[in-house]
Amino acid sequence: MSQRYSHCSYSIVLLFVGCSTISAILALSYEDPTIKTMEAFSGFPIDEPSAFSATTSSLPSSLSVDTQGLQKQIDELSAFSDTPAPSVTRILYSEKDVLARRYIKSLMALSGLSVREDAVGNIFGRWDGYELELSAVATGSHIDAIPYSGKYDGVVGVLGAIEAINVLKRSGFTPRRSLEIILFTSEEPTRFGISCLGSRLLARSESLAKALKTTVDGQNISFLAAARSAGYAKHLDDLSSTFLENGRYSAFIELHIEQGPILEAEGVSIGIVTAIAAPASIKIDFEGNGGHAGAVLMPNRNDAGLAAAELALTVEKHVLESGSIDTVGTVGILELHPGAINSIPSKSHVEIDTRDIDEKRRNDVIEKIHQSANMIAKKRGVRLLEFKIINQDPPALSDKFVTGAMEAASKELNLTHKLMISRAYHDSLFMARISPVGMLFIPCYKGYSHKPEEYASIEDIANGVRVLALTLAKLSLH
Repeated sequence: MSQRYSHCSYSIVLLFVGCSTISAILALSYEDPTIKTMEAFSGFPIDEPSAFSATTSSLPSSLSVDTQGLQKQIDELSAFSDTPAPSVTRILYSEKDVLARRYIKSLMALSGLSVREDAVGNIFGRWDGYELELSAVATGSHIDAIPYSGKYDGVVGVLGAIEAINVLKRSGFTPRRSLEIILFTSEEPTRFGISCLGSRLLARSESLAKALKTTVDGQNISFLAAARSAGYAKHLDDLSSTFLENGRYSAFIELHIEQGPILEAEGVSIGIVTAIAAPASIKIDFEGNGGHAGAVLMPNRNDAGLAAAELALTVEKHVLESGSIDTVGTVGILELHPGAINSIPSKSHVEIDTRDIDEKRRNDVIEKIHQSANMIAKKRGVRLLEFKIINQDPPALSDKFVTGAMEAASKELNLTHKLMISRAYHDSLFMARISPVGMLFIPCYKGYSHKPEEYASIEDIANGVRVLALTLAKLSLH
């Protein structure tokens, strides 16, 4: 299918070697300034006791993961790609995306789940509990993949969730609260420039539901037309049917590769996320006069390309001047028109991603970037056609009760764990608006992600699945 791809903490390791040792370690942890930063942001004291410190007789005693079958599913899903292995490219509503969705739905059905889809293709697989009137416990992630990425981002949280349900079923566990797996539509912003599209809608974003009526991709294909080509949004222009009511889920847990190097470097099996950083995306367009690369002398140029290049450097400057290592900025897209070697660029398009655990500090950086864009346009004699903030989301805090369940599960399975902050975007960021949330991280090779070298060992994945399964069981019985 032809398509132009347009664009979308540290903490201490708790060593369970005896109560006196633990107390000593915890007492020392407050001397570490990075711990203080994490606690101030997330609101999580390191040593707060868990409500799940004791095991329950109704919980499964045996949690056996089918590692061979799970790895086979990960490999099979990676074959639904528009680029050759080892890379994976799976863009929203493309032919490969539709085939991958069918594959996931078939696995859900084979696991005995009841499957449904909403108007934009969020897919739900449900295992009914014995008290149907109670709100369900949910888990899940995404399977779309940016161009030339890897096969584990998001996928571990979907296939791992299905295997977690299988683990519980094999153990003989019976859920009190229903358990539901969600495959979120378009976590990546690749096609329509909107990240976490499906989870934003589930979290009742009326502005997004309205905007999608007129949103188009790089080939001028509307969102609704693309959705309908994949079998969704039939006869529907109003996407509010996707909205979920508050209280639909008593908890949501997302299993994910860390996408960073900390767990692997420290030899820790499980990361328990206490908070997700605040991201923002900006689109900027400059327009100059263009002209022949040889005929127009340098003093007479109004080069939109150089304006974009200068702005890219000021992004780096403003981020570094924030004074915090937690402030980051990336110029991920820079496009020039007409794109010929012997033509002075008459137009330039820039897209910037900036993030921070401090929302105000991030917003200050955005304002400085805006001021610089205006100054550069004036200095270079070009026009700043657009400075558009696509999203400017607040951070999300994990629910202490949910993280308590994850910590208890890790301890009972004798797996080392640590509390962490996520600086990457996840669907959990938006599920937190309608449900208590938590995230589980597992190590990945050198922290690689969004590239073909992305890798997580099946042993680490299996550890994550076991913790997820036991956490789901605990929250289901609560």
